[in-house]
Amino acid sequence: MVSNYFKDGEYLRSELQYLLDNDIRDKGEYQLTNALENMKAKGYKFEPGKVTEWLDCGNKNSTVYTNGRILQFMYDNKEKLVDETVSNQDSIIIQPSYVGKNVKLVRSVVGPYASIGDGCTVENSVVENCIIQTNTQIKNAVIDNAMIGNYAAYTGESKDLSIGDYTTIF
Repeated sequence: MVSNYFKDGEYLRSELQYLLDNDIRDKGEYQLTNALENMKAKGYKFEPGKVTEWLDCGNKNSTVYTNGRILQFMYDNKEKLVDETVSNQDSIIIQPSYVGKNVKLVRSVVGPYASIGDGCTVENSVVENCIIQTNTQIKNAVIDNAMIGNYAAYTGESKDLSIGDYTTIF
């Protein structure tokens, strides 16, 4: 992963501000490319970054896969993935997995490659290779390769899921 696209972000910002201050537009819009061309004309050297892996988020499967790769990267770099406010009652978290603030885990297995957003409850369930947004309730389920939205509730069986915000399935 690349951490810096521009080593001198302030210089880029000043070139963008110049476009705004002087109302320089192309096709009716302010263009980032105009600022970059100005920088290049003033002698700024651009060097391409190295892309080691292309990660896509165009559909559920690719987004879940990308989530897993990012979790692995964070875990390998010793980033904190489980918030200290997590309530864990007889549950196991298999890394790499992200568990957000005020999550309640009850007799469940989370991970690997699961991201659980703030305020969720996972009870009597196995959740792996998933993205679960905020304030969602999962109960009595075995879920793999799933994306579940915000404020959703799912009680059920083993499924390959994609559930939107505010959805309830019992």
